[in-house]
Amino acid sequence: MTDKFDQQYATFLDLVDTGTPESALKRMELVGAPEDLLQQIAERHEQETIRVREREEPRSVVVDNRLTWYTGPRPKDRCWPALEDLLRDSGWSDKSLEDLDGASTKVVSLLSHPRERTFSTKGLVVGYVQSGKTTNFTAVAAKAADRGYKLFIVLAGIHNGLRRQTQLRLVEQLVKPNPSRWHQLTDPDKDFTPPANAASYLADSSKQYVLCVIKKNPRVLEKFSAWLETASEYLADCPALIIDDEADQATVATETINPLIIEILGRLPKSAYVGYTATPFANLLIDPSAQNLYPEHFIVNLPKPQGHFGTEVLFGRDVMDGEDPEDVFDGYDMIREVPDSEVDLVRPSSRADADGFHPIITESLRTAIRYFWLSTAARRIRKTGNPHSTMLVHTSVNTAVHNSFERPLAKLRDENETLLRGGDTRLLDELRELWEKETSRVPAELFGEQQVPFDELVPLLPGVLHDCRIIMDNSGSKDRLDYENGSVVAIAVGGNTLSRGLTLEGLTVSFFVRSVSAYDTLLQMGRWFGFRNGYADLPRIWMTDELRDWFRHIATVESEMRRDIDVYMVEDKTPTTFAVRLRTHPSLRVTAAAKMTNAVPSASAYGGKRVQTRYFHTDHEWLATNQAAARKLVEKAALEAGPDTSVTDGNHLVRGVPHDLVTDFLREYQFDARSQECDSKLLTEYIAKRIGKSGALRRWNIALIGGSAGKGSTPKAFTFADHFTVRMVTRSALEGDDPTSVDIKTLMSRRDAAIDLDTSSVRGELTEQMIFALRLQQSPETALLALYAIDKDSQPKESKAEARVPRRALNAAADVIGVGLVFPAPSSTDSTVEWQYVATNLSKVRIEEEDLSALDAVDD
Repeated sequence: MTDKFDQQYATFLDLVDTGTPESALKRMELVGAPEDLLQQIAERHEQETIRVREREEPRSVVVDNRLTWYTGPRPKDRCWPALEDLLRDSGWSDKSLEDLDGASTKVVSLLSHPRERTFSTKGLVVGYVQSGKTTNFTAVAAKAADRGYKLFIVLAGIHNGLRRQTQLRLVEQLVKPNPSRWHQLTDPDKDFTPPANAASYLADSSKQYVLCVIKKNPRVLEKFSAWLETASEYLADCPALIIDDEADQATVATETINPLIIEILGRLPKSAYVGYTATPFANLLIDPSAQNLYPEHFIVNLPKPQGHFGTEVLFGRDVMDGEDPEDVFDGYDMIREVPDSEVDLVRPSSRADADGFHPIITESLRTAIRYFWLSTAARRIRKTGNPHSTMLVHTSVNTAVHNSFERPLAKLRDENETLLRGGDTRLLDELRELWEKETSRVPAELFGEQQVPFDELVPLLPGVLHDCRIIMDNSGSKDRLDYENGSVVAIAVGGNTLSRGLTLEGLTVSFFVRSVSAYDTLLQMGRWFGFRNGYADLPRIWMTDELRDWFRHIATVESEMRRDIDVYMVEDKTPTTFAVRLRTHPSLRVTAAAKMTNAVPSASAYGGKRVQTRYFHTDHEWLATNQAAARKLVEKAALEAGPDTSVTDGNHLVRGVPHDLVTDFLREYQFDARSQECDSKLLTEYIAKRIGKSGALRRWNIALIGGSAGKGSTPKAFTFADHFTVRMVTRSALEGDDPTSVDIKTLMSRRDAAIDLDTSSVRGELTEQMIFALRLQQSPETALLALYAIDKDSQPKESKAEARVPRRALNAAADVIGVGLVFPAPSSTDSTVEWQYVATNLSKVRIEEEDLSALDAVDD
């Protein structure tokens, strides 16, 4: 297009800033613009809006026919270009800036046009814990300001620490680059206090933007709402953007905060409310039809930034529908165990025991602290990445418990510093052993980092300990984490002030034994998620095996939730019809009970799925029961049909087995409670319903999977019935301290899942999709049940994947029976089985709810 056309199009965009695209074209027509030019302008604008609307990342779910008016930054803009330059100067790559530009443009395009007469937009942006959500909403605010939004209200959590951190970021990135264009109603050290003359801030004659960063505290919100009421005559033409950081905390179903936010929105004739959270479980369980803060207009799913350490990277996750277990990452070997026997030594056994509690520096805590000092020294040698180095100790929400750690931690630091300065050989030998063990389990080369030999650390260690501060960071402490005045080395002991939104700079080591009851709270406790540039090989987390399993489960829930958002975008769902299927856990709620009043049962079907056992008890009685159930099934199946002689390589196959034999087996076989999909009741209900509706699953194929012959070894044999003996398979366990239960992760291979199919037509690798396509062609109404006899003495195989979670011997009291089920794809009449959101008994699980006491505190 010509320069002249570009000039005309720029004129059109300027007019769009003061009205709708339609009114802009009408005004150009009135001043004599030719019809063909107007047509060209309209077509180009439509192309630009389509480009933004259909941008693949970030994915979104949007209400029907929502106008896309914002098409991106323009040359005359001031706020976004200044922010972009600032980020580039701080080291952001071109790719990262491009992603931020695209994601923030998508969000702004979903806001209402600031020149609409009235509007009340509600949306939700879903990010990851510690993934740059603040930078995203800063970019959104900058672009909204460039297009005409005037009042910017940021609800920054419930604690002063996060409010202060957020204010500092916004001042640095929005206000300072354009100081003459911004009024601030708050500052880093002072929350909202009503100014005397509202007109000087909000009147249309004032061309400045107004920034207000406030806590979600009832008294603060009441003062702000009352001030808005006094300024009502100036608000009719004052487009407001309300950004709710940590939107799942306090905002939803809180008797004080929720009504006040709604009241504030009601005072603003032009308001766009955008919640930001990494844990949207509560936000998506609000009743969409009620007058509330449900994101009725849009939900945006931010992609995971490159280099981000999330739940799945650290803990691995379970297999989701349609995935091959062999392709699912196990997580890096960065989780270390806190034995259950040590828990009561670092946290009181009950709330009543909190006062007067005296913690013990246990073996695992001492090891974690020593590793923190070693890793800090290594980072000083590398001289890359974040200049700060922090360790988090999080065992309780109680401030008295936090304070009780100060003296023993300081004593440990001082004693070790004295020993190091004296060249104590015993301590140096212990530190050398620890460092070499840890660096061998997670090689630096895997992350492109420099391996640091222990001998290079020794001269730096006394200085690291000398610089190491012991900080109690809670609502009652005066000495708080402060990263503004030089590099920090600190062991921070705290609770909720360190667990929501606040960034712990240079976090390298976490010692975490607090148990919480809800997915969202637990995820937010994980301050170790985020970016670890320059030290990606060094982070470690010490926690109990139970907590590690909980985080692994949540990693699966989180992945499924994000996948659902992506799927619903493709299916043209709207936010009001949006529903996320959330897996339950026997010891966890999805979110706080008060936030789940509108949760309903979700429905799921096994059609077209592969289900397999991965968790097993190791006691003899449990295993013997399962062996007996498997032998009984095979004996009865053999009477119905003989073995399929076409199956070789040590396997057996019986075709056409009546379904009642399978359902009897599923009722007798004992599944581990952690196997969510392997549930006898759900499986048998599904089979019965599908038989009743379509007649499918009346007949089953039963396979007995044998192990490989191996080289130089003779595998043990297991007999299911006469003429049905197989070589046993080996499946070692993921590392864990609980001897009564094991996790093998993967039981069934793709080859096993297709054992009853003719795969001769397959060229190349057999994929999961091929298996279900072949089953649909060859056996559309018959399912497969595969049984595995697992050697109780299975040993881990040598693996080159050194950074994966290590494995150990199975050490079961008897040989283990594994079960895999492969269901044919569903027909149009396929049935579903309900999965409850909550069906959990927490009476025997010691938990601490998220502490919202800050809501009742007098604002300071």
